Amino acid sequence: MKPILPGATIGILGSGQLGRMFAMSARRLGYHIHVFSPDRHSPAGQIADKESVGDYDDLDAIKAFAKKVDVVTLEFENIPVAAAEKAEKHAPLRPGPNVLHTTQHRLREKTFLKSNNFPVTGFIAIEDKLPESPNFPAILKTAGFGYDGKGQFKVNSNEELADAWHKLDKQPCVLEAFVPFERELSVVAARGLDGAFAHYGVLENAHANHILDITTAPALIPAKAYKDAIEITEGIFNKLDIIGTTCVEFFYKSDGTIIVNEIAPRPHNSGHLTIDACTTSQFEQQLRAVCGLPLGSTDFHSPAAMANLLGDLWQPTPNWAAMLQFPDVHLHLYGKESARPGRKMGHATALGKSGVHAAGIVRAARQAASA
Repeated sequence: MKPILPGATIGILGSGQLGRMFAMSARRLGYHIHVFSPDRHSPAGQIADKESVGDYDDLDAIKAFAKKVDVVTLEFENIPVAAAEKAEKHAPLRPGPNVLHTTQHRLREKTFLKSNNFPVTGFIAIEDKLPESPNFPAILKTAGFGYDGKGQFKVNSNEELADAWHKLDKQPCVLEAFVPFERELSVVAARGLDGAFAHYGVLENAHANHILDITTAPALIPAKAYKDAIEITEGIFNKLDIIGTTCVEFFYKSDGTIIVNEIAPRPHNSGHLTIDACTTSQFEQQLRAVCGLPLGSTDFHSPAAMANLLGDLWQPTPNWAAMLQFPDVHLHLYGKESARPGRKMGHATALGKSGVHAAGIVRAARQAASA
């Protein structure tokens, strides 16, 4: 299969910050960008050559969009499968609709993991009634369309479970066994059309209010856990036939074992530090993969850490000059027109002598911006 070379047009379904950073990488390599989403003047649309505004359920609009591009990729996993299938009839779609179908629905994703012997927490499907005597504590999650902690509750009793399910409008859910994890990890990797696999090692993540707060590279975990995480990630890529950049999130337990939490079939928040810390960023890697080009080096120039910048920081305007007093800090803003608490408005990356050192720098820089 011939590679799609610079000068071609890449279509993106979705137009948020992930599409924006992907578009920046693509423009640098000489590609044109056409985005499709319901939003006008979006973060990705500001960078794109063309921004088509339409609903993902408008299959005629999806068809018209796909016929104008050479390849289509995904910015987030909540694109309707019907839209992905319609786009694929008119341009290559990478990753394909099968990946989207599996990963955008927690029950299908966990069933896939379990049936292929990947380590996953115990779970019960909830459709039209609650289980009679589940084990507690547990986590109730909507079966589909959840992210950043949305659509989920920790429950400790049958009464709390019933109340949480009522709050979720009794929609199909998954009840997961609570995992007493020690650390949260992720592996961001890419797979090319030729089956080549490249990864950025294991990253360590710290969350606040269910939203990623700090990512540190590399993760400080034993060699066996590192090896297991990489092997599991590659196995998932191969089983799903993923083409492009994807993230596999893990729980690391105190006994040294790891469990798969979620699969995100696109560049990931925890991989943003690769822009400044690696030879090839996760976004350029996505570009290379979906265009059939050789994957780039994933070597780190130095240890690094990334801090999310949420709308809470805008009181009313962050002190960017104070943040940039830190010479090893790189600031990335997403071009969103309005800030609100919990909304991802940007991120900052710091390079350091170690991941822990870099994390200290980026925390201090973010604190300086709020002063």
